[in-house]
Parts: sequence; structure tokens; C-alpha cells
Amino acid sequence: MPKILRSILVLAALAAGLAGCGTVNERLSAGMGDYVPQWAGGLPADAPPRPGTPQYDAYMKERERKRLMPAADREKEEQKGATGSSSGSAVR
Repeated sequence: MPKILRSILVLAALAAGLAGCGTVNERLSAGMGDYVPQWAGGLPADAPPRPGTPQYDAYMKERERKRLMPAADREKEEQKGATGSSSGSAVR
């Protein structure tokens, strides 16, 4: 009987350790992607901001403004932006 109890305790400890690693890694991976360089698989330079940040709110307002704009005006604005900067338009 002690052998079975010992096996159960070892399995319970391993399961608890594995579950703990899963929650730690989930929280770390959400924030670590911002710090990994693009060449190593991180976020691209033109990625939109993360939800919940002030930059994200401004990005969504600008996106909505462009969505409500007539197509002809939107194309003119994109052409102005493309000639004004070498990065091109940021519409997705």
C-alpha cells in the first residue's frame, strides 16, 4: 500500500508542477513577443498596437475614420501617405 500511495503522490506533484509551468509560460509568452526582434520571429515593425493600450484606441479610431471615408478620398489619402513616407500605407 505505501508503494501505491507514494506513486500517487509523485504523480500529483508532477501534475501540479506541469500545470504551474503552463500558467507561467502563458503569461510570459504574451509579453515576451514584444521584446523579441523581428529577425528572430518577433512582431513585425508594422504590427498594430496591443489591445488595451492608448495607442490601440487611437489606431482603432483612425481605422474607423478611414472606413467611413469614401473610397476615392481614401485612395487619395493613401497616395499622399505613400509619397510622404517610404513605409507605405498602414491600412489593414
